[in-house]
This record gives sequence, structure tokens and C-alpha cells, in this order.
Amino acid sequence: MATTILVVDDEMYVRRSVARVLERAQYEVVIAEDARQALAYARQMPIDAAIVDYDLPESDGLQVLSQLRDLQPSCLRILMTGLQDPQLYIDAVNRGEVLRVIRKPADGAGLLRTVRDAFEAAERMARIATAQRAAVAGQELAMLQECLGSDLLRLAVQPIVSAQGNASVEAYEVLLRSQHPQLEGALAVLRIAERHGQLMDVGAKVFKLASAWLDRLPTDKGLFINVSAEQLGDPGRLMSDISILYDQADRITLEITEQTKFSSIAGWEDSVIRLRRAGFRLAVDDFGAGYNSLASLAQLQPQVVKLDMSLVRDVHLNPFGRRVVELVVNLASTLDARVVAEGVESEDEAAVLIEAGCHLLQGYHFGRPQLEI
Repeated sequence: MATTILVVDDEMYVRRSVARVLERAQYEVVIAEDARQALAYARQMPIDAAIVDYDLPESDGLQVLSQLRDLQPSCLRILMTGLQDPQLYIDAVNRGEVLRVIRKPADGAGLLRTVRDAFEAAERMARIATAQRAAVAGQELAMLQECLGSDLLRLAVQPIVSAQGNASVEAYEVLLRSQHPQLEGALAVLRIAERHGQLMDVGAKVFKLASAWLDRLPTDKGLFINVSAEQLGDPGRLMSDISILYDQADRITLEITEQTKFSSIAGWEDSVIRLRRAGFRLAVDDFGAGYNSLASLAQLQPQVVKLDMSLVRDVHLNPFGRRVVELVVNLASTLDARVVAEGVESEDEAAVLIEAGCHLLQGYHFGRPQLEI
């Protein structure tokens, strides 16, 4: 495939001369006489490099090259100018606006050397960038394996309390925590696992850690555990990983976020059927945060609905929000599902949620996630 170079100069003789030199060297050339025409070409076709004169009518070459960078980031940008101002060139190169500068008038050999040097420099930078990405990926994978193969990953638990009586603890939600010196926080671990296709491995680790928590908790306390879309998409692997919890399945509620796009997950229905048969309860998490609320209820038919904290926050100050919570509670009751309000941070919020009919409450008002209890 031919390499396409855009030549922009308001002087017809210059642009034609440059074009002839490039065409003899087997480049495909597109010529433009001003910024408007040059940018129009950039919107219509892929351009490998652009040679743009600094002194253009209504715009200078650096402005044109800057706009070209936005339109086609991989386009090599070369400034052509007859101005005797070396600082201009230095500043432009340092800012990353141009890769090379051609002084006018340019002889054919010098022009080709500059163009070829620009392409070679771009290839070198691409190789370096690829090597750096590979090195980073290797380091990330090594850190992730270190987490998975050691005790650097732990589960904190946050209490979920009854909305009736004295707010006794009925269950805990497990939340991933990392004690790795570089991968601080669960989000860092999960992002790297996603990049390297190892979310299932992290999920398996969570099930193992959850099993240890169940052995430490009173037998009348349950656990809520998040399950990812990737896990649902591989029923065989999921059921193998979660088999460590089979003997205590009646104590476990598996949370599936409302924002999961089931239509894009092959196998999710098989996973749900197998989980139910094994005795696990299912919960729709983050209910009310997205656009799939009713669809997620119909597809999952959960035993638990967890209200998103956006519906809970300051509900005592929001009559409309309270009405929404009441409607969700009424809807859940027709499905024989219990409602958990999460993100409760005050006594006022808790009082309104209890009056609205929520069955369970979770949030900082009742307890923060803890690694030990």
C-alpha cells in the first residue's frame, strides 16, 4: 500500500516541486493550497505524513499541524519554512507539534532525507513504545501472580443489618482488598486482571477467601459475594471455582450488577440455572443505577434487590426519592424478593428507608468494611 503524503503550501510552484520529488520516490502525494483544503483532505482519507508551510494565508503551519494531530494522531508532521528563527523550530519540536523541520528552499535530496528520517524515527519510537508496553505488561502480570499466589489479597466484610428490631447483623458483604505494595486497592488488581484476561482467577481467589470467612463467622450469618460478567460467561469454570462453597451455599448470596449486559454474555443463563440448583441465592446489585432495572429483574428473577446508593443518599430530604424506594419495595414484594438499601450513612436515611419497607440496610452508619471482626 502506497504511503500518502499531504503537501500544503500557498505557492503553486513550491507545492508542485515538492510533489514531483516525492512522487519520483514512489510516494503518493496530495496537495493543498491552504488550511481549509488540507483539513478537508484529512477528514476524507488516511494520511501518513504532512509537509506544511509555516506561512499560510489565514493560518500558520503549526496551527494546521496541530489540527492534523487531532484528526489523525499517527500522521507524521513536518514543518516547512523559510523563516530564519531556529527557536521557533526548537519550540515546535519540543512541544511535539512537529517531528521534523524542512528549510526553504529545499533541494530534492535534502527533502527526501528529511522525510525518510521522519518515517524511520517514527518506526523507532513505535518499536520502543511496543517494548515498553510489553515490559509494563510483564511487570503487571508478575505482580498479579504474586497477589494470587500469596496472602496479599484479603476480603474485608461490611455488615448488612436487619431493618427491624435492634438492627442485628444478618449477613456481610465481602469486599476485595489488596496489600500489595504496588497494586494498592482492589481496583488496581481488577483492572490489571481484566487487561490480562485473569478476572476468573481473581474470582476464584475471592471464593477461596470467602470460604475461610464462612468458617470464622457464626453459622447464622451469610455472605454476599460479587460475581463478574466474565464469570457468568463461563458456566463450567464458574461452577468449578465456586464448588468450594457448595456445602454452605444456603449462606451465600451472589451479587450481579444491574448494569451487566446479559445479551452480550453467552452462557449466562446456564450459569444462573446451575447456581440456583446448587442452592445459591441471587441478588441484583446497583438497582436503579442504569437503564436495565426491570430487564435485570425479569432475566435474573433474584431473591434479593440491592438499591443503588444514589437512591439512598439523602432520601430523607427527597420525597420523590422516597417514593421511588417504596415503588421498588412493592415491586420486589411481588417477586418474593428482599430489598437491601446500601450506602446508608445517617440515622435519618435509615428511618425513612425502614418506613419505606426495606428489609435490610448496609452502609457506614452500621459499620465500615473490616478485615477483622
